[in-house]
Amino acid sequence: MQVLDIDNLWVQYGNVVAVRGASLKVEESQIVTLIGANGAGKTTILRTISGLLKPTAGHIIYNKIDITDGDASDVVKMGVAHCPEGRGIWPSMTVREHLEMGAFVHRKGNIKRGLEFVYGKFPVLKEKEGNKAGSLSGGQRQQLAMGRALMTMPKLLMLDEPSLGLAPKLVEAVAQIIEAIRDEGVAVLLVEQNAFLALKMADRGYVLEKGKIVLSGDARDLMKNEDVKTAYLGRLRDS
Repeated sequence: MQVLDIDNLWVQYGNVVAVRGASLKVEESQIVTLIGANGAGKTTILRTISGLLKPTAGHIIYNKIDITDGDASDVVKMGVAHCPEGRGIWPSMTVREHLEMGAFVHRKGNIKRGLEFVYGKFPVLKEKEGNKAGSLSGGQRQQLAMGRALMTMPKLLMLDEPSLGLAPKLVEAVAQIIEAIRDEGVAVLLVEQNAFLALKMADRGYVLEKGKIVLSGDARDLMKNEDVKTAYLGRLRDS
């Protein structure tokens, strides 16, 4: 089933065009990745889907509902969760408080179900639920940010640079968690600077250059594409 269908999306910051006619689709139980250089428009697309930015043209269809002009709070309630770059963790709040904040769209009876789901995916958060978030390691903070997003029980989870700043061992662990979330039936739209990691996880990929999608297809095929190898994978393969 198709979860997200974006058609001819244009987004501007003042007079600067950040996204130029982008079209993409995400299916249920699928990881779709957006790859491209810094400033290519990847984060802008996620923020526009979330309702934080308004497009100048195009349509965003989520579960057959047009959310192009939807408010951010309404988009979350519909089942779209956004885990932003930088994680957005408040050091003085506890792990449990962060997670409960993520469940604001639910009635109290559903918070328990959300916590059980998140603690099942991230056992360390259960162990440290009373700890201040400022005491967590970088990898634990990333898990907390993802757990907070999952507390909304989303049908679509959008992740912006989940591996940023993590040690290689932790990057692999986060990748496995993302794949497990996909296997639970949650669609994932992934922005990841590590293009090799993103395509390795993903079912489908889109390549952005200066706000425009210039290439798309099966993630395995993109990994074999010579242009993609040269532009995004060469340094990683060589290392």
